[in-house]
Amino acid sequence: MRIVFFTMASALTLAACTATTAQAREGQSTEPTLERSSVQPQQAGDSYYTSAAASVAKRAGADYAPKAKNVILFVGDGMGVSTVTAGRIYAGQQKGLDGESYRLTMETLPYSAFSKTYSHDAQVADSASTATAMMSGVKTRSRTLGLRQGVAYSNCASAEGQGTDSIFELAEAAGLSTGIVSTARITHATPAATYSEAANRDWEDDTEVQDSGCTDIARQLVDWGNGDGFEVILGGGRESFLPASVADPETGEPAGRRADGENLIDAWLAEPGERTYIYDQAGFDATDFASDQKIMGLFQPSHMQYSLDRGEDIAGEPSLAEMTKAAITRLSRSDEGYVLLVEGGRVDHGHHATNAARALGDTAALDEAVAAALDMTDADETLVIVTADHSHTMTIAGYSSRNNDILGKAAYGPGGLVRADDGKPYTTLGYANGNTGCKPGAETCVREDITDVDTTDKDYHQQALIFQGSETHAGEDVPVFASGPGSELVRGVIEQNEIFHVMGRASGLVSYDAED
Repeated sequence: MRIVFFTMASALTLAACTATTAQAREGQSTEPTLERSSVQPQQAGDSYYTSAAASVAKRAGADYAPKAKNVILFVGDGMGVSTVTAGRIYAGQQKGLDGESYRLTMETLPYSAFSKTYSHDAQVADSASTATAMMSGVKTRSRTLGLRQGVAYSNCASAEGQGTDSIFELAEAAGLSTGIVSTARITHATPAATYSEAANRDWEDDTEVQDSGCTDIARQLVDWGNGDGFEVILGGGRESFLPASVADPETGEPAGRRADGENLIDAWLAEPGERTYIYDQAGFDATDFASDQKIMGLFQPSHMQYSLDRGEDIAGEPSLAEMTKAAITRLSRSDEGYVLLVEGGRVDHGHHATNAARALGDTAALDEAVAAALDMTDADETLVIVTADHSHTMTIAGYSSRNNDILGKAAYGPGGLVRADDGKPYTTLGYANGNTGCKPGAETCVREDITDVDTTDKDYHQQALIFQGSETHAGEDVPVFASGPGSELVRGVIEQNEIFHVMGRASGLVSYDAED
């Protein structure tokens, strides 16, 4: 990793003096600015990087000074505009309130924007390239992680010279604490973009990498040599860290996928300092997060459970809000500040399965985590950003009457079902594609009559127009909500990789040339 350090104390002092003078003229109160070493990352010459940096610099203005001691980035994987709208109605109705006028916590944040999610080579992007945009400030090729546009998918050698420094790596270099929380595997696309570089996002363990010559993502996490490493790691995916020779602590079955026979969890525990590994609710409840120990929690062999299914696992697992509170408790021990990622990873998986109930359940769970974070942090020193990496093909239709169940059939009122031209009812929520449509090769395709089907059941899968083994992402812009110092830079229609530069400027972690 090639990093160049610049001392910011004098620049910040000048910026503070300029800001103080301007505020004095306008009769405003002054606010303290950070004195923090800034870093110019190795991707600073990338064309996407420089363009996004210039756009954010224009919004910031010449007198901008960083004030965000902490940064928390919430990512609802696949949480596009239709998901936020349906999630709002769902959450309100679950509370017995008027869903249409209900407001999610994320919607109460004072600044917002739309983010353009295309990747370097795709109109409709995947989670790896979009996460890289947010974590490192560049757009790259879909299905690649932490690398610039010059990489070739699944070509290990092409990664040479295409590396990036994520906002988490820059934070560690500056002495801040860092953490990642996800309901997906911790080696999955979004969390992996904080620490890994991979020409193929599926290289989560050595069985996937095979003879490519590259290092798998799980090993990259354990060997992550930035600062003193992550202070807290909470999510799923322990199978990528363990060999099959180890019994899973919950199931008793072979625990892992690793072919090299190595137990990477033991390797992580053997690193310097006090460390704790946990894998279930009991271990989570027994862990002192208000201590200086480093904590890794991997609560499932693969992804964690959907929010609607929590409690069905014998050993149990913490909710996203509980993990968020634990992470903030641990990271807040740092006097220097922290950077934290919180991902609601399974919103995406619910959509891929055309299972709107679980997708919306996890959207509501992410919003509860946002509320928990806002309650625990100081709005004057913590930048909070809530966004999505991409959207999905779910739509909301049918002219339903006010307060109609968002998971129900489209209806004008009690008993007044909206019927399509085939005479059959349909749900308010549907998908443009997915595995519940007419299968290829069928001589006739007749849409199922759902008159007597309980579409509000969490196991119901909404109908799709076009048959696809897995429902796909969608390419429209996604919302960005923000609060705290630097949130004023989140406005208008922005490129997704500008989110990195908002975090970098607000925190003072990224050094920018005067002309940017």
